[in-house]
Amino acid sequence: MTSHGKNWLVAAAVMSLIASLLHVASIFGGGDWYRFFGAGEQMARLDEAGSWKPAIITAVIAIILAGWALFALSGAGIVRRVPLLRTGLVAIAAVLLARTALLAFPATWGPDASFAFMAVTSAITGIMGLVFAVGIAKSWRYMRRSSV
Repeated sequence: MTSHGKNWLVAAAVMSLIASLLHVASIFGGGDWYRFFGAGEQMARLDEAGSWKPAIITAVIAIILAGWALFALSGAGIVRRVPLLRTGLVAIAAVLLARTALLAFPATWGPDASFAFMAVTSAITGIMGLVFAVGIAKSWRYMRRSSV
C-alpha cells in the first residue's frame, strides 16, 4: 500500500478517536458539556436531573466512534485485519456523508438542533467522511490482498 492511503486512514482513525474522547469527556463534563457540544437542552437537563440516559446514549456513540477508528487502523495495516474490513469502511464513510447531507433537510433535525450546530457538525462529519473515502480508495487493492 502506498503511504498515502495509509496516511489517510490513520487521519480518519485519529479524527474518530478524538470524537470518541470528546463524547466520553461530555459524559464526565455533564450538562454544560452537552450544551456546549450541541447535544441539546433536553440531554443537558436529563443529565442534571441524574438520568443515565444521556450517558448511555453518549457512551454508545463513543464506542461506535472508537470502533470506526479500529477499522481505519486495520485498513491502514497498523492493527490486525478486522472482519468485513472493506464493507465496514465503506459503510462508515457512507454514514458520515449521509449525516453531512442532513444539513440540506431541516425537517430531519432534532428539536434542539440549530442551524449553527448542524452546519458545524455537518462540516466535521463531511471532512471525516471524505478522509475515510479517500483512504479507502487509495488502499482498496491492498485491503483485498492483505491479511494484516
